[in-house]
Amino acid sequence: MFAFFRSLRKAARRAILPFAALALAACDPAAISGLTGGGGGPAIDATKPVPVALLVPRGSGQASDDLLAQNLENAARLAMRSLNGVEIDLRVYGTAGNAQTAASQAASAINDGAQIIIGPLYAEAANAAGVAAASAGINVLAFSNNPTIAGGNVFVLGATFDNTANRLVSYATSQGRKRIVVVHADDVAGQLGRNAISQAIARNGASLAGTVDYPLSQQGLIAAVPRVKATVDNSGADSVFLTAAPSAGLPLLTQLLPEAGVSTTATQYIGLTRWDVPSQTLDLPGVQGGWFTLPDPNRSAAFNSQYQAAYGSAPHPLAGLAFDGIAAIGALVSRGNSNALSRSALTQGSGFQGASGIFRLRGDGTNERGLAVATVRNNQVAIISPAPSGFGGSGF
Repeated sequence: MFAFFRSLRKAARRAILPFAALALAACDPAAISGLTGGGGGPAIDATKPVPVALLVPRGSGQASDDLLAQNLENAARLAMRSLNGVEIDLRVYGTAGNAQTAASQAASAINDGAQIIIGPLYAEAANAAGVAAASAGINVLAFSNNPTIAGGNVFVLGATFDNTANRLVSYATSQGRKRIVVVHADDVAGQLGRNAISQAIARNGASLAGTVDYPLSQQGLIAAVPRVKATVDNSGADSVFLTAAPSAGLPLLTQLLPEAGVSTTATQYIGLTRWDVPSQTLDLPGVQGGWFTLPDPNRSAAFNSQYQAAYGSAPHPLAGLAFDGIAAIGALVSRGNSNALSRSALTQGSGFQGASGIFRLRGDGTNERGLAVATVRNNQVAIISPAPSGFGGSGF
């Protein structure tokens, strides 16, 4: 057992820097800025095929980008098969994964007649595409999960920390868990996670019992443990909300915190990231009983099955975002309104059915997704609060 945990420590340490690099590539708020353009959207003829541009990271020279690009295109075409009379004229453009190319390709797409843009993926590229499309009044449904680029004519489709944090804090308060300590890495992703959790705590009437940060290193993680213990004890906290991912610190934290006396029985462990990916994480003693979110399992399974049947392989985890973009466009155009791709139409309160459940676009350019709350029991995922089948109210 101890040898097993030693290997996990090594694996976690090796994974920290790559994880940080990925987070910065997709979520560096210092490199981008929010948009303030109107983004009203063009008038369309709903009786004719709707020109839609799909911007994918093809051409970067990275095999992983090319694979994802093909998966995104596949998922978009899969969604087009079930639009009930709506015809989409899909035109695919490669961005090479960079902002300059994304901007030029967005401009080309608009010159080619695109009336809405889906993609691109990386935050800087999505921001650049949004700027290029703003003067034409064309809306952009980006695959990014970075809320700092959202607004104006740019909407982000990616799952956001805000959405996950709100779902989990809302559930925690319903279970009487209202005094929450936030434990986060001191990198960009950790700080964004901390902010999202803090805002969710305020939004749901819970109490922020304290925050503890740590540098992304094994030594930093170990040094943070006694500070977490002291914060929990001094504040009377009943929950610890961790931003760490399984690839970047979660295995070590969930081992050392219980060993230090932060009991998983008395203190509810909550995770901002998926604790079931990779699946080996479910075998860790420290995650047993912890809470995290999942997309609607039934809808996700149905999409995965359809994609597998159509293309002979499992979809990339991000492929469903392209499916969602097409599904939203199809649902709006099917009503026959000329303003189907306007900001007011895209932000309708009832939302849309996507690859992983319901979702809706908010007026600030971010999104809200229907998430399930899961726990780990006997090394298996168990759903303790199902994903909603519809939205009530105006959202958060």
